[in-house]
Amino acid sequence: FASTGEPWNPEPWIWLFQNVGRGKIPIINYSGGTEISGGIVMGNVLTPMKPCAFSGPLPGMATDVVDENGQSVRGQVGELVIREPWIGMTRGFWKDPERYIETYWSRFPDVWVHGDWAAVDDDGLWYILGRSDDTIKIAGKRVGPAEVESVLVAHAQVSEAAAIGVPDSIKGEALVCFCVLKKDANGDVALAAELKQNVARDLGKALAPREVIFVGDIPKTRNAKVMRRIVRAAYLGEKLGDTSALENPASLDDIKRAAR
Repeated sequence: FASTGEPWNPEPWIWLFQNVGRGKIPIINYSGGTEISGGIVMGNVLTPMKPCAFSGPLPGMATDVVDENGQSVRGQVGELVIREPWIGMTRGFWKDPERYIETYWSRFPDVWVHGDWAAVDDDGLWYILGRSDDTIKIAGKRVGPAEVESVLVAHAQVSEAAAIGVPDSIKGEALVCFCVLKKDANGDVALAAELKQNVARDLGKALAPREVIFVGDIPKTRNAKVMRRIVRAAYLGEKLGDTSALENPASLDDIKRAAR
């Protein structure tokens, strides 16, 4: 199987591997971008794999994970960066050179910052954990949406999930989670409370969601990437911004109703 786009959660990865691939067919993760003209990290069929993981950088990609000071880190979440030029590197934005520099080159000297959270574990396997501009900071603790969403979709009644941060006068931000339920699941107060407890159990009490909201669909792009920026704007009643990539605009209706 070849997989790209939105980061995996463990439960659906394991389901695909065991039920469709019958525990024999490898899942080859691949992540890059239009501005990369290809990939940054990928899997292979030669080395051991883990759920959701990438084997490592593509040949020719000087990829790294760094902390807020630009220092290489392992065993913790950091920024995905590229330290050397590559053959498909975007050299600028059309008629907007300042935006190009600000987007990719302004954080660390001569280092491309791709805008994704990533991690490398003790076995040298790589993980993409979502966009760094989607990061939520609650009571001083930084959490990626994928970490929260993985807990939510691990529940037998949850099919999809999206987590966002919203302003909170005490914690700085609070979690609000949107869940699409499986067929015949009962989206009641009891299930919402159970999901809140699951997040608090796995990630810490401070990260317990303020709300868990059940919706019929979650806004996504054509290649199934969750548009958390638009989810957040719809919930907070803010301007949605550019929606040209939004594949399912009707999905915003439930979110807007929940905010009223």
